[in-house]
Amino acid sequence: MDQKLDQIDRSILRALQQDASLSQRDLAEQVGMSQNACWRRLQALRANGVLQGETARINRAATELDLTVFVLIKTRHHAQDWLNNFKKIILSIPNIVDFYRIAGEYDYMLKIVARDMNAFDAIYRQMIEKIDIDTVTSYMAMEAIADNRPLPL
Repeated sequence: MDQKLDQIDRSILRALQQDASLSQRDLAEQVGMSQNACWRRLQALRANGVLQGETARINRAATELDLTVFVLIKTRHHAQDWLNNFKKIILSIPNIVDFYRIAGEYDYMLKIVARDMNAFDAIYRQMIEKIDIDTVTSYMAMEAIADNRPLPL
């Protein structure tokens, strides 16, 4: 991204983070600009990779994905071929919704959503059968106090 965001861009992004389904007219009105000028800004934000698509937030309880587990992984392997295989396996599991390489005592952190503990156990077994992992530590979330918060623009 080589675009420097100004206050208008930030206003557009804040509004879209709150409601990406806003019509172009409503968005333009909310940020105080003409519909055409707002459209040009949106096109530029998309072209420069600032806006990377639109998604819907879904109530996980309504889909019976009530369990959230944060998994920390430590490995002895750091070769590129192992990492490529690890990424491929992790990204093939749809219940893993976030995947980070981290600094500190552990190497990777995953956020996994599942129906229940049995479903999580099946995901866990799927991971450890396919990947040589040194240490796995799991933390079950008891309550989502703040989840998917907007970026502070």
